Amino acid sequence: MTTVPVSCNKDCGAGCPLSAEIDGGRVRRIFDNPGRPKTMKGCARGYMMTDEVYAPYRVTTPLIRRGERGSADFREASWKEALSLTARRLSELRDRHGPHSTLALAGSGACRGAVHNTSNLTKRFFELFGGYTGTHGSYSNGAQAYVLPYLFGGVSMGMDPATLEHANLVVLWGANVVDTRFGCELETILGRLRKRGTPIVVIDPRRSRTAGRLGTVWVPLIPGSDTALMAAVLFVLIRERLVDRAFVERYSVGFERLEKYITGLGDGVPKDPRWAARITGVTEDRIESLARLYGTSRPAALLAGLSIQRALGGEEAVRMAVALQTATGNVGVKGGSPGCNAWGGLPRPRFSRLEPTGKGDVVTVPVYRWADAVLGFVETPYRSGPIAAIYVAGGNHLATGSDVSKNRRAFASVEFAVCHDYALTPTARHCDVVLPATTFLEREDVTFPEGNYLFYSAKAIDPVGQSRNDFDIFAELSARLGFEQEFTGGLGASAWLNRFLASSEIPDPDEFKCGGIHDGGDHHRVGLAGFIADPYANALGTPSGKIELVSPGYTSAGGTEVPCCRGFDPQPGFPLRMITPHARYRINSQYAKARWAAAREAQELQMHPRDAAVRRVADGERVLVASPQGRVTVRVRLSDDIIPGAVCLLAGMWPENENQDPDPNGAANVLTTTEPTLPSGSSRTHSTAVEVSPASPDDLGRGES
Repeated sequence: MTTVPVSCNKDCGAGCPLSAEIDGGRVRRIFDNPGRPKTMKGCARGYMMTDEVYAPYRVTTPLIRRGERGSADFREASWKEALSLTARRLSELRDRHGPHSTLALAGSGACRGAVHNTSNLTKRFFELFGGYTGTHGSYSNGAQAYVLPYLFGGVSMGMDPATLEHANLVVLWGANVVDTRFGCELETILGRLRKRGTPIVVIDPRRSRTAGRLGTVWVPLIPGSDTALMAAVLFVLIRERLVDRAFVERYSVGFERLEKYITGLGDGVPKDPRWAARITGVTEDRIESLARLYGTSRPAALLAGLSIQRALGGEEAVRMAVALQTATGNVGVKGGSPGCNAWGGLPRPRFSRLEPTGKGDVVTVPVYRWADAVLGFVETPYRSGPIAAIYVAGGNHLATGSDVSKNRRAFASVEFAVCHDYALTPTARHCDVVLPATTFLEREDVTFPEGNYLFYSAKAIDPVGQSRNDFDIFAELSARLGFEQEFTGGLGASAWLNRFLASSEIPDPDEFKCGGIHDGGDHHRVGLAGFIADPYANALGTPSGKIELVSPGYTSAGGTEVPCCRGFDPQPGFPLRMITPHARYRINSQYAKARWAAAREAQELQMHPRDAAVRRVADGERVLVASPQGRVTVRVRLSDDIIPGAVCLLAGMWPENENQDPDPNGAANVLTTTEPTLPSGSSRTHSTAVEVSPASPDDLGRGES
């Protein structure tokens, strides 16, 4: 029996220091690394990798399609045959249609590693291939990433979670930190704050686990109305002279124009609590009390979750949250926050990583609209021909992308599709070649968690079956295509890691590999503290050098001058607003087929009893959920823990193998649309209009009665 340090190289928001217990060449148990700081704690998604690595749906040999796409009809193949076929088809399509004929969808199957990063490896390979069509933006934080440069320039605006110990108030605005885990310390630190009596306000359409475990106050609001509620809070702050005018003047520009909009001097409509109550569903009295609590509790940290920007007008929610923190002087101070999602922005300990080359002829399309690009609905300048191939490494884009029906059509339209994965996902089922990839337990790496740490993740076991690392797969394809030396640099994955270790700040690599944790030292950093200390010597990267609450550049890009309230109105026939938050026991779509995850968290539609009564829907029955994009059936759970007029269906469930209508698995993205929020062109999955009705026998189909 041996124990080695490991760390999740997954896109869950944390990245935790864990240990794996090995017996007879198999992982028997995963648990928290005993040398970790006591504020750090892993979760079931890491602990249960013992089940995932040996799951019955694990792909352990190369597969070549022989049936229809989506049918899961494959035959086993040798690595030689699968790689030769892949190299030949990619070359043929490039020669016939040009370098942009392959759409490379670099997923987040491995996103924290120095060497094993599926996004970086995919870009590196296809740059050397001569070019490709890539994507820009992010499903997770596309709208925020788009607007932050206009607000702050290129300066880091992160924060260490330990600085929250100085807060006199924490507002978790659409931030379900218990489930989405932005860092493995945050929940512990917020729990300590609650115990000592610090108010923690949770603003969310549903009473999430965060509201139940950490919140002292839950403020439910109508989905997509965050900007309106923020505007009303700012109205009260202005009216009651709770704005820190000296801070605003010294560190920002544009507040006077925003103030005219808020007070109604610009358009004749005061954004007061009465105005906001009609839009948000939050009463006037509650808005007033929230604003006074916020305005008089300094320092206050407003932690905006990524959910508020995955909606129509999500760009404006980010801008208004920053405006609130600026107006109250809570930016760049311990116990405060910048207002945006604040994780991952601070420097990490010095450690290199295997990067893309920067070569090749590359064009990009918005990631939220990749299927539209394949089908010709998105025009891309300079593209030399149609998209004829899709290459996916470490992603399940067919299921995690909006509008599953459109995604299926996109895969059906191309001449060739290939993926790397460890599971036969819906995306893999629609590919011609499936190449079995390793998990983080089967390879060695150094991972970059949130905060000032590095984690070592040992190779705990040999690859299951014929699985190979993504690096090795690309290296062998590179050899067949004539650029192996450029891709590998003459080194294998372990040699790259050793080179990075030798040039890092880690004083003793052997000790690091034994313990698994390198502590960078300071854990009370505030990203904008230098700017706040001296805004002239440490000016931001904006044209003014300050926080730009009003940005001419953003206006020129198609945005509004001030962060206005762009709400979401349900469509005729689809009166309910559906939100699609992350599941607690899935990482996007990973673990969607895990029995342990399903046993802990069923895929159900959460609905308020008032809405159910109107539709004659009973608790626990299967219902039909319909949108303009598609239909699903799913069991309904009636609860007062969601605001009337809204329903909740967790993201990440795999759609049924066949193109079955309605989808019997309750896959949320059957219902969502690829029409983005603008001007960022990003995800708006929390702005989905649906209707719910009792499911008929025809809707239920086989095996669901």
